Amino acid sequence: MNMKASPVLTALFAAAIGFLVGISFPVDITPKDSATGKYLLALAVGYGERANVNATVHKFSDNFDIVLFHYDGRTTEWDEEFEWSKEVAHVSARKQTKWWFAKRFLHPSVVAPYDYVFVWDEDLGVDNFTAEPYLDIVRRHGLEISQPGLDTTEGSAPMYDITARKNGSEMHKFVEMMAPVFSRDAWRCVWHMIQDPEEQIGVVDAQYVVHRAVPTLQGEGDKEKPGGRFEVRARQFEELEAFNSRFANADKELANKSSSTLN
Repeated sequence: MNMKASPVLTALFAAAIGFLVGISFPVDITPKDSATGKYLLALAVGYGERANVNATVHKFSDNFDIVLFHYDGRTTEWDEEFEWSKEVAHVSARKQTKWWFAKRFLHPSVVAPYDYVFVWDEDLGVDNFTAEPYLDIVRRHGLEISQPGLDTTEGSAPMYDITARKNGSEMHKFVEMMAPVFSRDAWRCVWHMIQDPEEQIGVVDAQYVVHRAVPTLQGEGDKEKPGGRFEVRARQFEELEAFNSRFANADKELANKSSSTLN
């Protein structure tokens, strides 16, 4: 593990070192010199998507600190190509997912200095998104967990229709995991796998992104092993169908009970 001196983020990342004990593959951490932002943007990235990541970073103001989680092991090239890369924190561990990084390096003590943390995919189209106005809407509606609406006119279709942007709406309820935004308190709950009340969860329609659905991490894995991307995707739809069926049955049962009570 390689770590440069840093008065704030080095100390914060130190909280995650315990997770690394016993891990046999290399993890490199390059903290930034100081933590001065009010908010944190965390992106899991591969060098092949650098142009899109660059566009995303430029949608976030100087009020944001940024950490890049590199799943392909390529970190030094970013500093050579992008000046802003020299001012952000870099964490590198090959073939790991966004949530693997988040669980180990975004401990609630790391996020504590920030009002909000964005835990985003690298392949989002952000032409119609700006971070500060987005957070204005989040505060106005008291959202603890949120995400931008997904533009259905471009990119891949949303996994769940309810996350699609609703025209003429500022915000509606429901969030999935490609572009979530958490308040400090909500992240503390999520990190410990505790779900917050649904009334404080929503999709911000007035600020929206495009999901380009670039399967970048897919190329980092072993395609010959069972449990590949397509098997997992098929299982996901099977479980969603089973959930919808159980939900519909429970809804009917509740309606029948209510009807019997009235009679």
